[in-house]
Amino acid sequence: MSTQRYYLSIADLAHARGENPAFSFQGVSAESFAQALQAALRKPTLWQQWSADQTDPDSIDPALGQTDPSATVSAKQADLHVDIEVVTSLSHTILKHRLALLAGHSWELHDVKPA
Repeated sequence: MSTQRYYLSIADLAHARGENPAFSFQGVSAESFAQALQAALRKPTLWQQWSADQTDPDSIDPALGQTDPSATVSAKQADLHVDIEVVTSLSHTILKHRLALLAGHSWELHDVKPA
């Protein structure tokens, strides 16, 4: 898969939480969110914890656990919302899953471009 640049935003970072507190983002700053998402894309830790917590972990497609050691995430506070830029070779499906674990469905995708 080619490397893509994703442009996202979160309207209210203080309420951007995943459904399960064990996997959810717990920080308060744009920088701490960028660090958490970057770690979730680069390392398998979050995915491994989530998959181990599932009723039937063996039924989960292992491709969902792929990582990108070169992924980068930057985020900056802009008024009340946070603008996020992700550069990764991971699929949109994997990025969406990691975002959902960390921030629920409180994020919005604005654009995707080749990196």
